[in-house]
Amino acid sequence: MNLSIVIPLLNEQESLPELHNWIVKVMNTHNFSYEILFIDDGSTDASWQTISKLSNENPNVKGIRFLRNYGKSQALHAGFAKAQGDVIITMDADLQDSPDEIPELFRLITEDNYDLISGWKKKRYDSVVAKNIPSKLFNWAARKTSGVHLNDFNCGLKAYKNIVIKNIEVSGEMHRYIPVLAKNAGFGKIGEKVVIHQARKYGNSKFGMNRFINGFLDLITIWFLSTFGKRPMHLFGLLGSIMFVIGFLFAFYLGIDKLFINTSGRLITERPQFYLSLTAMLIGTQLFLAGFLGEIILRTKNNEERYKISEVL
Repeated sequence: MNLSIVIPLLNEQESLPELHNWIVKVMNTHNFSYEILFIDDGSTDASWQTISKLSNENPNVKGIRFLRNYGKSQALHAGFAKAQGDVIITMDADLQDSPDEIPELFRLITEDNYDLISGWKKKRYDSVVAKNIPSKLFNWAARKTSGVHLNDFNCGLKAYKNIVIKNIEVSGEMHRYIPVLAKNAGFGKIGEKVVIHQARKYGNSKFGMNRFINGFLDLITIWFLSTFGKRPMHLFGLLGSIMFVIGFLFAFYLGIDKLFINTSGRLITERPQFYLSLTAMLIGTQLFLAGFLGEIILRTKNNEERYKISEVL
């Protein structure tokens, strides 16, 4: 199979038939073998009924329905697990991503041998304050933190080799940073393509301030995991050891001073340096234990599913 098109959605019943017809037209024009995977992330409208109808009319249409809203990252995770195509395309269901971009994305993956191509919405039709400015801030921070030099991490239109999506773990709000996850997994040939961004035709944007905050926190998580994710003891153990040694040396100095230098001076417990040294040793011990527990958790990590599926077409 040439293509798997993974489309996460939430309350997009109006746009689904038009998006489906547009994709099918592109697929037939270029003679692609394909599947369309709609991931219904707990929609409360008639999105699932629409997907069921499309699936009955077109055997290439498949669907996954969540019991409730779990988030876009979980929807992509479920879609990636089911995708069978040589190239996987992700796009939003709101018609702001153009299916006409798919053939060129497919060519870049198959002929130019890119591992991942990320779309770049150079000209956007979103709200400047609500989406454009936060996106620019995200993109700048992600470039500086990850070393992946893309102009638009937030674009939902991306293309991947099958091997890429089978070897990355998408959780939280990390769908924005899939290129970073791919780089950390060892896929280094990551490119970017300017894509058409269209104004929203139906419904309302699902973007909110909570996504801005969660995305920023996930960026910190990605930085930590990429640097110390497989060796937490290297960070916490080092910091803990340094703090403990500093506190111990302070306490040792106080003991020497009391026993041999200033024997008639104040009691050690009356000196503020004693409490500083005690605090440093306690913090050092806690940091060391945090690293130790992190190592244990890594070795006993449980793979419980992060979402529940109610139906599969």
